Amino acid sequence: METRTREEIVRACGYLVTRGWVANHDGNASAKSSPQRYLCTPGATHKSVIRAQDLLVTDAAGKQLSGRGKTFSEYALHLAVYRSRKDVRAVIHAHPPFATALGASGRELVTFLPEAVVSLGAKVPLVPLAAPGAAAVKALEPFLAGHDAVLIAGNGVFAWGDDVEQALLRLELVEHLATIATHAQVWGGPQPLPQDMVAALLEARKKAFPSKG
Repeated sequence: METRTREEIVRACGYLVTRGWVANHDGNASAKSSPQRYLCTPGATHKSVIRAQDLLVTDAAGKQLSGRGKTFSEYALHLAVYRSRKDVRAVIHAHPPFATALGASGRELVTFLPEAVVSLGAKVPLVPLAAPGAAAVKALEPFLAGHDAVLIAGNGVFAWGDDVEQALLRLELVEHLATIATHAQVWGGPQPLPQDMVAALLEARKKAFPSKG
């Protein structure tokens, strides 16, 4: 099981690089291997060179158990997600250009496509930028229940799910929506979905993902 999870993290890192969603040492990924065992990408490492054996292992508090190098500076945010959301087993962070630009402009992302409401909820909220560590965790915590992705002002996208693939797909969907929303500005921006449709879609979301919160 852990071998497969390691391979999934490495593939996700490669996908982030291929899509141009990370540069330099940008981005990070983690996954829960067991209740007290977490895998994460090493800090200060380009995602194109990460191998399965390069991943670090920590406990639930972030204490490093094995692996060379150090955990990345935003690891506390990943651990905050796991603490708050017991259904989550993977977290991915990247800087996809359109979604990152939206957050850097101080805007949240309203989900204007029906299928996106089921996957992400009525919106992808904007988390205020805060200094790494306790302040950043405090800023993120109010947005964890009921959301599966967030924009962080000036710091890209965080997305999570019950495995690495789901977290990556949600991050991809956020960037897809942000790209469409940006292009739609030419014609005045995307039109919101009717509220009764949103309510029905949110009910479908509860049935599809019953363990949220």
